Amino acid sequence: MDEDGLHREPPDLLEPRSEYRQTTSSSKLEVNHEKGGLKILDIAEVAARSGVPASTLRFYEEKGLIVSVGRRGLRRLFVSGVLERLSLIALGRTAGFSLEEIALMFATDGRPQIDRARLSAKADELDHTIRRLIAMRDGLRHAAACPAPSHMECPTFRRMLRAAGAAVLRRSGKAVKSRPVRLVL
Repeated sequence: MDEDGLHREPPDLLEPRSEYRQTTSSSKLEVNHEKGGLKILDIAEVAARSGVPASTLRFYEEKGLIVSVGRRGLRRLFVSGVLERLSLIALGRTAGFSLEEIALMFATDGRPQIDRARLSAKADELDHTIRRLIAMRDGLRHAAACPAPSHMECPTFRRMLRAAGAAVLRRSGKAVKSRPVRLVL
């Protein structure tokens, strides 16, 4: 009991949780939670700051790419470090990595552990894709400016058709009976 005759809990038990510290600001109607010195954000704040929709955040959590630290009502809570992790995920997706490949780029403790050989292999794959796209772009430009009366009379366009047909057959697993066609403009 204190001097007023009331029984009060010790101050450290008044905190919402021992690992959380809650502060309020009279100028803003927001509540900031902290855990281990990191700011805690609810899913709406993470979505707003990252540009990633809440549905995608829930999907990423389901896939184990991100981890929530609790809930405030029905809203998931995340440490602010999730924003950097989402940036790494976005970078991986932009580079063409699947979510499964991206998941392998994180250690069990959540820190990035990126395999440099995997990055090199992806760079090689991108080089191949770039060469293919450049050839396609050049072929389209030729077809657009070709002086032949009809595209079907243009030898370059005919080579493009054969190359496209051979590629479809290779992807479908069917054997190509004619010799391989290489697109040279």
